[in-house]
Amino acid sequence: MSRHIVMHTQRLTLTLTALASAGLLLTACGTESGTGSEGDSGGSAGDGPRVTGVRWQVESLTAGGRKHAAPEGAYLKIGKDGRAGGSYGCNHVGSDVSVKGDTLDFGKPLMTKRACTDEGRMDFEKQLVRALGEGEFTAKVDGDRMTLTTAKGDRVDFTSQPAEPAAPFTGTKWTVSAVGDGRTAAAPLPKALEGKAHLTFADGKVRGNLGCNDVTAKAEAADGRITFGAPTTTRKMCPGDAMTTERKLLKLFDGKARYELAKDTLKLTAADGTVISASADRKDAEQKQK
Repeated sequence: MSRHIVMHTQRLTLTLTALASAGLLLTACGTESGTGSEGDSGGSAGDGPRVTGVRWQVESLTAGGRKHAAPEGAYLKIGKDGRAGGSYGCNHVGSDVSVKGDTLDFGKPLMTKRACTDEGRMDFEKQLVRALGEGEFTAKVDGDRMTLTTAKGDRVDFTSQPAEPAAPFTGTKWTVSAVGDGRTAAAPLPKALEGKAHLTFADGKVRGNLGCNDVTAKAEAADGRITFGAPTTTRKMCPGDAMTTERKLLKLFDGKARYELAKDTLKLTAADGTVISASADRKDAEQKQK
């Protein structure tokens, strides 16, 4: 292998590593609060709308007359150094960008290669990457909102308002709302069990209730996966719906499961395909903070 190819490979590896970090090559693009630094007036030579130095959260993409809502966490930052970066739904993305007045033109993106299990995130990301690479955009900024529009009418809507922080995985009481088998959509829990089944992860363990009995088990989480130990439960007998739900939830334990966080929602997928949806109990978190 020639010295030139080795150096090129090293540069590409370093670039991908940098993209995987939260900074995304934009360390000099203002603050993360969405207000920019005091001296960052944005635009190009003082003219045009202020688009640089702001963390723009993607709200939606309208392409071919169809509007697609953006997944949680999708954002874009545009630097005055001619670089743009962010997350388009799943992967971290970086590219060159030309900003001339109110006209933006994005270069070919360089992306990490993470495969998200949520198909909606991957689909949105592909559509947004395709849209941003098709040509020039006209930017319009109105307060904390920005719209990028193409000549044919496709548009991307953004806001600079900070999103409400997502509930942390550990320490949060996750109330189970639905259970499915992976082949069909998760079904809501029976009405009599609403708010009863819950899980809390902390200190390498999970504690909670399965709809009937209390449960405790080891639970080590890392890189989107949880390794569960064998469960220890109380031994109450409950009506039919409660025991049926409990048997489904027990499939999580004594094995590995995937987990995905989206703001106040937790999705757990057991090894056999059982899917469990849960929501953060904000009231419980607020009480703990007092």
